[in-house]
This record gives sequence, structure tokens and C-alpha cells, in this order.
Amino acid sequence: MDETVKPLRIPPQMRNYAEKHELTHLAQGLVSNLLIDQPDDPISYLIDLLQGSSLDTPRVMVLGPPAVGKYTLCKRLSAELQAVHVTTESLLQGQSELSALSEKDLPSELLVRILQQRLKEVDCLKKGWVLQGIPKTRLQALNLQQVGVLPKHVVMLEAPDDVLQERNQGRMVDPQTKADTYHQILNWPSDDTIAGRLQKGRSLSNEQLSEELQHHSCEVSGLRSAYQHVLKVISGDQSHADIYQQALAFVQTRHRSRPQRIVLLGPPGSGKSLQAQLLAETYKMVDVSCGRLLRSIAAGGSALGEDIQLYLDGGLPADLGSIGSSTVPDSKVLQVLEERLSQEDCSSRGWVLHGFPKNLLQARSLQESQHEPNRVFFLEATDEVCLERITLQATDPVSGQRFHAVSNPAPTSEFHSRLQTRPQDGTEEVLRRLREYRELSDALKSVYPDAAHVDADPQPRSVFEALQSRLTTN
Repeated sequence: MDETVKPLRIPPQMRNYAEKHELTHLAQGLVSNLLIDQPDDPISYLIDLLQGSSLDTPRVMVLGPPAVGKYTLCKRLSAELQAVHVTTESLLQGQSELSALSEKDLPSELLVRILQQRLKEVDCLKKGWVLQGIPKTRLQALNLQQVGVLPKHVVMLEAPDDVLQERNQGRMVDPQTKADTYHQILNWPSDDTIAGRLQKGRSLSNEQLSEELQHHSCEVSGLRSAYQHVLKVISGDQSHADIYQQALAFVQTRHRSRPQRIVLLGPPGSGKSLQAQLLAETYKMVDVSCGRLLRSIAAGGSALGEDIQLYLDGGLPADLGSIGSSTVPDSKVLQVLEERLSQEDCSSRGWVLHGFPKNLLQARSLQESQHEPNRVFFLEATDEVCLERITLQATDPVSGQRFHAVSNPAPTSEFHSRLQTRPQDGTEEVLRRLREYRELSDALKSVYPDAAHVDADPQPRSVFEALQSRLTTN
């Protein structure tokens, strides 16, 4: 059966209630904790869990090659999150029978067992944990998953080998704390007293460092694969402050499994159609173009389609609130959208809508429907950029290809001679549509005060990257 015509299993109102109260996140957290801790009395355990705050405790792994800055980042994150900083060295403290073993010689199974026991202790259960440099291999990662050590966030630091070699030789240690490490370029202490007592820290030999870097390069793809759904890769070749800010922003986000329901708003020429296409391709969402959808329904031959075709042909008057090329009454547009967004592909995969809403009444109607968007983006572009993008484009009637005088010119004079410009792409018409959007944009923004505003003047790829970064944060 075609995916778009399968019966809808979960009514939209139920889905909206679940999203409003974050029931999916709650259920996943409860089941995950239940399976990991395996209490003797599951019901009492769940009651205590719901009454406490341990569902939101941090569980963070920081991975990366030697000398990339894992210790410094873990120390700052654990302090900010008030979580337990767990290292291999801290795990081996008190393990007298293992004190003679180096980290390299410690069997993976033994390391996993010791770590599992440590993370079940009261402080880690109540405060959460930040785990430094573990796991080092994909096998360790799989073993940890099997025993229920599941991070909510994994930060992987990366840096070129020459940068790591320089850092390895430039480590300085505070002899009083015996743990605080500094580097003359990256994080030299501002306190002259501390700076004056620093001593050269323990570093790996060039041969040892090369060996560990080689080992890390062999394992890094496996580690990325094991944690791909909770992973963020951050360049370690920048200041500790910049690394920390990026990592902190990431670990303070929640990974939600809800389908995205995105609306893209912006003036004509801001790139809504292209960005919707890129979002749909990248995140497997459904690209819902209101104009394209109306034309498709009109061409389908249904009674509703024939009715819509009359408006598209100009045979019937438009709503007073309609703007631009949209001449179909709001009630019929909403009917078409309701039917499309209720289909299973939109419900299960999410959707990105553009071309609607265009005014205050349409926005309010969408908000009051069963398909209220959970992310709204305004693509902010200047009139000059919009004019250039629209008025300089033309279509070849023979091949159907579209060209742009600046960004994608026709390849030959033969192509150029037969290019045609649509009437609605003329300068006066575009200026009129821009004025209409500017007049109505404040009303739209009042309906969506929490919307994200993205600069749409740059190249499309840069705009898309900005959209992606907003989608990964709360």
C-alpha cells in the first residue's frame, strides 16, 4: 500500500498531547533506567524515579585522541553540570590488585565491569556522570551498551596530529593540585602565583604518542558508529573556552524522537522552497509546498480539485485576506492541508511546510488545527537580495531548465535566446509582493514569538547549515 494512503494509527490530538507533556521522553527514560538498574521492586523504583529528578541527570562521554583536551573539558563540564567526573585513574583507585597495571594492559572486560559498578554508586545515580576517554574501542563501546551504560551525549574531540604533538610537549602541571594541567598557548593561568609554581607535566614520548594516535585512528569510525545518534564532533584545534561553549550547548540539549513539524516563512526570494527541499532530503521529512499541493489537487479531477481550479484560473473571487499568487479561499486551503498533513507519511516522518501561512488569519487557523508546527523559522532576506534572485531567473521552454543570470547562466547563446521570464517575476510585481509580505510579517511574528530567525542573504548552503544548527538545539 502507498505510504501516503495508509490509515493513520495515532490521532493527531493524541500525538499533540504526548508531545506537549513529553511523554515519549518520559517513557524512554523510565524504561531505560528500569532495564539498566533492574530493581527488585520495579513499581516502587518507578515511583521514586518519577518523584525525583534523576531522569534528567547528565550522562556524558568525552572521547578523542591523547592531548586533545579531554581532561580540561570534562573537568569544566562536570563542575557546571554538578556531575561526577569519572576517569580510568579514578576507577583504579582503591583497586590494589590492579595498581600495577597500566591503562593499556587493563583487560576491556574488567574495565567495563569496574565502570559499571562505579556508575551504579549513589553519587553517579543522583548527580550523573561525565566519563573521560572511555571507551577507547568499538568493542568496549558495545560491551558498555550490553551492560546498560548508555550515554545521553557523546562529545568527540578531533585535532591534527601536529597540533597534538605540540600540546603533548607543552603540558604544565600544578604540583599542589597534581591534576590541573595548563598549556602556554591554550589555557595559561591568569594567577601569577599558580603560573610561577607550574612544572613540566608528564608527557608521552614521540613513539608512544604516534602509537596511540594510530590506534585511535583505527577505532574512531567504530566509535562514531556506535554513538552516532547521540554524537557531536568538535574541533579540538581551538581555544578551550570555545570548545567548552560548544560542548556545553550540546549536552544541555535533549534528544527528542518526535517528528518535526516545520514551517518556513519569509519574503519571496528568501529561498523557502530550496531550504525545504534540503531539509526534507536530509531528515527524511515530507516537503509540503502549499502552492504545489493546490495545483496537484486541482489536476486530480476531484470535486474539491475542480472547485480549486476555478480559483486558480481566476474564475472566482479570492478571499480578501489572500496575498500574492494565492487566490484560493483559506477554508479550502486548510481543508487540503488538513488532509495532506494527516496522512501517515507526514505523521510518522514529520513535514516541512512553506507557502502557508501568509497572513494573521491563516497563521491562527493553523495554530488552532490539529497540525500545529513545533518549529517555525523566519528566513530573513533583504529586498535587494530577493529582487536579484527572482528577477534575474528565467526558464527554457524547450528543456524546462531554469537559469539565473548571475548564479547559473545559460550555457550557450541558443539557450539564452529562448529563455522566458514569468510575468510574476518582473520587477514591479516582485516589489509589490515584497511590500505585501513586509506589511504582514509583524502579524505573523506575533503568532510565532518563539520562532527562530535565520539570515537568508548568504549562499543557500550557509543558510541550510544555520537551519541545521537551530534544529539540534532546544
